[in-house]
Amino acid sequence: MKFLTKACYGMLLAASALSTPAFAQEEEAEASGPFTLSGGVSVVSDYRFRGISLSNEKVEVQPTITLTHESGFYVGAWGSTLPDSPLYGKFELDLYGGYATEIAPGTTVDVGVTLYAYPDHQQGAGPANYVEIIGKLSHDIGPVSATGTVAYAPDQNSLGSDDNIYLNLGLGYAIPDSPVTLTSSIGYTDGSLGALAPGGNYLDWSLGASFAAGPATLSVQYIDTDIKKTGIKAVDTLFDPTVVFTLGVSF
Repeated sequence: MKFLTKACYGMLLAASALSTPAFAQEEEAEASGPFTLSGGVSVVSDYRFRGISLSNEKVEVQPTITLTHESGFYVGAWGSTLPDSPLYGKFELDLYGGYATEIAPGTTVDVGVTLYAYPDHQQGAGPANYVEIIGKLSHDIGPVSATGTVAYAPDQNSLGSDDNIYLNLGLGYAIPDSPVTLTSSIGYTDGSLGALAPGGNYLDWSLGASFAAGPATLSVQYIDTDIKKTGIKAVDTLFDPTVVFTLGVSF
């Protein structure tokens, strides 16, 4: 979700995760015929999207559900509570669909589209919903996984009639014979969703670890950006370095 070229507080609550953003931890349920249903719910200490707080550093709840066909096609929904504002309301709903397939042993391609929607935003506050096209290439080598992501939001009214591109490289290491996974990522935003940064572009990065116990996962992440301080405390705290805790339960 991201930052629209709107002034003041509304701009600071732009929409969501790469979403497929930062989906809650999921684990596959038993398939019913050719379909598999998975999902879960997470509680986060701060809803950070691409390094920036969309929850004004408040605790939020984030449910998710995905229906996958054995062919590789999938559809799903992800949501997050938000601080109330006229433009975005109290809830973000991301509807997504796409296709994922293994193209070589350990290598997967995933291409999809996500609609970032705000169901209870006030009429007359301006357009808020927007669409992003997302492609991912993942490769696993033993316990190490790497994922490259390209997300492109075309020119849309809610983005100030401008477009945006986001690039990200993420690494994960599942420590053998343990429930712990170490993660890191670096991302680059350029365009309308980088409105808080001079020139509309900035870097974000994170280091983290997660601990899985049955259907539950506890994770902690250090998150930061290279956005320069504005001198306005209410704004600067949204991209200050922070530690985010997440507790998720999946099915």
